[in-house]
Amino acid sequence: MPSLSPTMEEGNIVKWLKKEGEAVSAGDALCEIETDKAVVTLDASDDGILAKIVVEEGSKNIRLGSLIGLIVEEGEDWKHVEIPKDVGPPPPVSKPSEPRPSPEPQISIPVKKEHIPGTLRFRLSPAARNILEKHSLDASQGTATGPRGIFTKEDALKLVQLKQTGKITESRPTPAPTATPTAPSPLQATAGPSYPRPVIPPVSTPGQPNAVGTFTEIPASNIRRVIAKRLTESKSTVPHAYATADCDLGAVLKVRQDLVKDDIKVSVNDFIIKAAAVTLKQMPDVNVSWDGEGPKQLPFIDISVAVATDKGLLTPIIKDAAAKGIQEIADSVKALSKKARDGKLLPEEYQGGSFSISNLGMFGIDEFTAVINPPQACILAVGRFRPVLKLTEDEEGNAKLQQRQLITVTMSSDSRVVDDELATRFLKSFKANLENPIRLA
Repeated sequence: MPSLSPTMEEGNIVKWLKKEGEAVSAGDALCEIETDKAVVTLDASDDGILAKIVVEEGSKNIRLGSLIGLIVEEGEDWKHVEIPKDVGPPPPVSKPSEPRPSPEPQISIPVKKEHIPGTLRFRLSPAARNILEKHSLDASQGTATGPRGIFTKEDALKLVQLKQTGKITESRPTPAPTATPTAPSPLQATAGPSYPRPVIPPVSTPGQPNAVGTFTEIPASNIRRVIAKRLTESKSTVPHAYATADCDLGAVLKVRQDLVKDDIKVSVNDFIIKAAAVTLKQMPDVNVSWDGEGPKQLPFIDISVAVATDKGLLTPIIKDAAAKGIQEIADSVKALSKKARDGKLLPEEYQGGSFSISNLGMFGIDEFTAVINPPQACILAVGRFRPVLKLTEDEEGNAKLQQRQLITVTMSSDSRVVDDELATRFLKSFKANLENPIRLA
């Protein structure tokens, strides 16, 4: 199992593209591997024959360096190839050995099996337990209305009222006396209380997906596990600071309409990417990263664009965005977004980046804050553009209401390298560039 990304620790075999006994040449696709970022094709590094598939497709959590297949030279007897003893498939994760149960727990098992079929088990509040024991009532004769299925004091009092009115005829059975007045038997000594407190939360009950108090475990992909790990590290180790500004999109929308007439389709987000790249070029102090010891000014302006996929949020990169035109940026975003959703991004298409942009405007979000993607120092959160009435003055100085198309952008910055004053100046320059798209040409 090769390392296909800097943060990869294990991978999943999605599909083998070659069969055992099939000849392969250097550069041929052997199999598809799901990394922590995407599904990547593993290519053969030499000519030969795929003699043995050690790890079948569909296998998950294969550690780096584990043997997944064997290739032999042409002419060798591939059918009788032996797997090296010192390098084999990853051993299965073994559960910790459980201590041998003592005689007491073994004796208590029949007690659970002799539980009366159909009898419900409740979590009882202390007050409800005392009331039920005092009046010889069983919680299964009532209904638990407390949070998470707790049988409350009020539920117990309702049972008492029903018993007093004669609506309950059967009371909680009392244990039969032992035949001989000897020492208590092991069964009595190990029997638990009448209403044991169950484990919280209860495990999922097979065949009962809608049972009260149960849940369903959702398997997490490698991508989602890594996203969770990195987001947690970012919020707990990076001092986030936030700055917000409103930008007028009137000029951008006009230019966009003119481009549509020429059959050039671009989005507002393409202008935002270009404006951010141009601003980074003007302010290289923001185009930095933190490597754990100090800031590093980056010589390239690569914009990471957040793309939502079924497997999680991915950030394909628009390389050298400041030097690209609007249409070229639009074409790159469309192509990379499709590859991200199809799980076909190459490592060089999502690794690195100097600045991130996350746009939720298409989902109707006005404004939000985003989490920084380390080692980057900044991420720009973009909301939807919306019509707003502004009070302005005409040439004669008369006040009038004018409709503007505004968007709200919020920049999250790493205070260790981009302080509040620098972030404020960046947003001011970004706003000026976006509102005057002629600067983006």
